[in-house]
Formats: sequence, structure tokens, C-alpha cells
Amino acid sequence: MDRFNSYLEAIKNNKIRAMLMDTVHWISVNYPEFKATIKWNQPMFIHHSTFVIGFSVAKKHLNVAPDQKVIDRFDKAITEVGYTRTKMLIQIKENQSVDYVFLKKMIDYIVELKKDVTSFCL
Repeated sequence: MDRFNSYLEAIKNNKIRAMLMDTVHWISVNYPEFKATIKWNQPMFIHHSTFVIGFSVAKKHLNVAPDQKVIDRFDKAITEVGYTRTKMLIQIKENQSVDYVFLKKMIDYIVELKKDVTSFCL
């Protein structure tokens, strides 16, 4: 998580900063094989040289960015946990909490989906 410190320190919204800090810590603990990195000014996690998930912040929400195919696959689940989505992002509002059960299901799906992928993205 040290790799993300300067990014996290620059987030002005304390709720969003805390949400992202907790989320990247949770991923680091639960998926120690992932590499934490910053690309395109966004914190993200990589597994065997392929993209798993990235994050960005907006004024009032945290953006979660897996590949679009994953967002499409989890469309119903995104709504069920109370999040909104765009074509490329899952949005968690500052007054919501991160649903780690949902996040784990999505990350596990990504790992399985990309187990033989050699490119960065799908």
C-alpha cells in the first residue's frame, strides 16, 4: 500500500480517501500475489502482468474499474449492492460502504477469467 501513499494523500474528500485506503489494504491482504502499481495516474492491481482492477476518485464517489466485460457480467449484482455504473466504472458513493463480499466475487471472477491471458487488458 506504500506505493499508493502520495495518491491517497492528495485526495481531499476524507471519506473517499478512507474508503480507498481500506479497499487497497483489503486487496493487499487478501490477494498478496497482486502487484500494486500506479498507471495513468490511477492506483491499480496487476496479476501475472495483466490488469485486475483500478481505482479513481471523484468529488462524491469512488470509481472502481475492472475491465468492461466484468462490469457487464456483474451488472445485476452492482445494482443489488446499491452501486451505480457507467460503461467503464462502478461508482460507490461517499455515504456507502464497500461490499467486500461483492468485491471478492468480482476479483475472483477476474482472476479465473484472466488465468491464461497474457495481454494487459481483455
